[in-house]
Amino acid sequence: MTVKIDKKIVGYRVIRNDNAANETSAPAAPQPVEMNESVERPEFLLGTTYKIKPPISEHAMYITINDIILNEDTDHEVRRPYEIFINSKSMEHFQWVIALTRVISAVFRKGGDVTFLVEELRSVYDPNGGYFKKGGVFMPSLVAEIGAIIEKHMKAIGLIASEEMSDLTKRILAEKKAEFELRDNSSNDGDDTNYPANATLCAKCQTKAVIIMDGCKTCLACGDSKCG
Repeated sequence: MTVKIDKKIVGYRVIRNDNAANETSAPAAPQPVEMNESVERPEFLLGTTYKIKPPISEHAMYITINDIILNEDTDHEVRRPYEIFINSKSMEHFQWVIALTRVISAVFRKGGDVTFLVEELRSVYDPNGGYFKKGGVFMPSLVAEIGAIIEKHMKAIGLIASEEMSDLTKRILAEKKAEFELRDNSSNDGDDTNYPANATLCAKCQTKAVIIMDGCKTCLACGDSKCG
């Protein structure tokens, strides 16, 4: 429809939708920072040190993992591993330990999904055979135990979901353990484990904690059972 203007135009203005105006004027929300190589190392990092004493080594090893806090004091605050150090009095493994820590630290700083490191390290097997660490857990190699420590740390900071047993499952396993020990009158025989001496290795958690109760193999460590 054509509108005829008889008077002289002395001024003008543009009328637009109020919502569109608000959207245009509102500042864009800052994007949360994800771990990547461009993130500079701050002067302060949160560190956690773990001690392991593998039977194949004369001295204990101390594994320190330092974490960086990203998006601090925001809804997107996360804690991510930034670097790892391994120290020991033993110089036997010095070269490959230094190389391993540098490679792992580089992967940490690369960002993305770094949880694959756990599976890669835990799948390393010593050609001379593995060993049982304290608690009856089988470790195929020293590298695998380092991988287990990294997994433990990632679970602690929430990078890997932790599969916790329910209180009911824990109580049932405790009752089975007590019943088994009472029936067989077994002891630990100084093997430094909390499970019966004649328990066998669990294929799921690699712990020497599988017993046979009522014709069913049950792991007292993780609750895995062949009877469902």
